[in-house]
Amino acid sequence: MNKSELIDAIASTSGLSKADAGRALNATTGAITSAMAKGDGVQITGFGSFVVRDRAARTGRNPQTGATIQIKASKVAAFKAGKALKEAVN
Repeated sequence: MNKSELIDAIASTSGLSKADAGRALNATTGAITSAMAKGDGVQITGFGSFVVRDRAARTGRNPQTGATIQIKASKVAAFKAGKALKEAVN
């Protein structure tokens, strides 16, 4: 499912227009992005948690030359599915 299909699904289940559903989806993803950019997590009960995890610096290898390179530490976005979502999928 892509973004436009998700907007269609939101509009059909909520009774909103497609334009309103699109704005609601954009506002939701924007709020999650803003919170995670600050380093905060977002928990949606019954769905899951969006968290920021630290990735340690490590040694890697250039696949073209085989030379060893240093990869800097970074922060990555992660999602952990909640119990209700796991049960719905299974």
